[in-house]
Amino acid sequence: MMEFFFEKKDVFLLKELEKQCQKEKGITSMSVKEIVTSLVDDGMVDNDKIGTSVYFWAFPSKASQNRKRKLLDLENRIEELDSKKQTLTEAIEKAKMGKEESDSRTELLTALAEKRTEKSHLMSEIEKYKECDPEVVEGVKKQAEISKDAANRWTDNIFSVKSWIKNKFSFEESVIDKQFGIPADFDYIE
Repeated sequence: MMEFFFEKKDVFLLKELEKQCQKEKGITSMSVKEIVTSLVDDGMVDNDKIGTSVYFWAFPSKASQNRKRKLLDLENRIEELDSKKQTLTEAIEKAKMGKEESDSRTELLTALAEKRTEKSHLMSEIEKYKECDPEVVEGVKKQAEISKDAANRWTDNIFSVKSWIKNKFSFEESVIDKQFGIPADFDYIE
C-alpha cells in the first residue's frame, strides 16, 4: 500500500484506492479501507476531509523525513543513555573507594552485624514490657474512664426508659426487668 502511494505521488479518495490498489497491487478492495485506516493511525498516511470527501496521501519525502527524525531521536537517546551510563559508572567507582576488602573492614562489618542483631533482640525485649510503659498505662486508664462514662450513660438511658414505661403503661419495675432481661443488681458503675 505504501509503495502504491510512493509510486503515484497523488491524492486519492477511498473508492479510487479500492479500485487502483486491487488492479495494481493485488490488494482486495474489502481490506483497503482497513489498511488505510491502520496506516493513518500509525501516521504513515495523511488524510483530510474536504466537504463530504475524505482524501488520503503519502509522499516519499515525508517518509524519509520521518525516518531521519526517528534516527535523530534514537541517536539523541543513545547519547543520553551513554552519558547516564558514564555518570553511573563514575558513581560506582566513587562508591567503591574506601570499601576495598581489608581485615579492618571485615571486622567492622562483623561488628556491625552483631550490633544489629543485638538491637533487634533489645527491641523485642522492649516489646515484651510495653504494657508497663507509663504512657500505655495512662492511655488504658483514659480509655477505661471513657468506657465507664459511656456505660453509666447507657445505664441512665435504661433507667429513663424504665421510668417512662412504668409511668406510661403502669407496669411494675420487676415485670419490666424480667421482660427486658435486666438483672436485679443492675446499677451504675462506680
